[in-house]
Amino acid sequence: MACTELTMDSPYVLELIKGGFSRVREDILQCKNCILHETVTNKVISKGSESPSVVFIGEAPGKNEDETGVPFCGRAGKNLDEMIEYMGLSDHDYAVINTIKCRPPENRNPHVTEINACKVFLLAQISLLDPKVIILLGNTAEKAFCRGRKLDWGEAERTDEGNMTLLKIFHPAALIYKRSRIDEQKSLIDKNRHLWE
Repeated sequence: MACTELTMDSPYVLELIKGGFSRVREDILQCKNCILHETVTNKVISKGSESPSVVFIGEAPGKNEDETGVPFCGRAGKNLDEMIEYMGLSDHDYAVINTIKCRPPENRNPHVTEINACKVFLLAQISLLDPKVIILLGNTAEKAFCRGRKLDWGEAERTDEGNMTLLKIFHPAALIYKRSRIDEQKSLIDKNRHLWE
């Protein structure tokens, strides 16, 4: 699995990891690496356990997340909560982060420059959380974490390092607009339960 040029052993990523969760949070809150910081109300860092077996990576904060600073707290968040319950995960089993930490204007897709600006935080968070499974919620999360490689929906793959499993499933927001995908999503989850149970 090829990841972008920035890696877990890049100097700034290592510096953040050494500083722990508090350093990552502090640097995210102070970040001005792209224009999104100019319009953000609250930067959205994470929710859930600091030692999860599963990490969900979403796309970007939406309106509700920008207002509260909490990832997946709107309609898509309700779908994610239902999915987590269906997966049988408890609060200490999972964490939720996004590829970028600031809401893009009018909920547009994040630009590549914005994803790259936040990549250091994404990698540091993944390293600190150290999950067994990374669930990429949709194509944007896949593009942010994987370079030049397209994962098949619901097909688990090991990272190059071999210490984590990647799995791409539908973004919970997609289930709002295409209710027919709910059963398909459940099938993807059922097929991969052995990864986290």
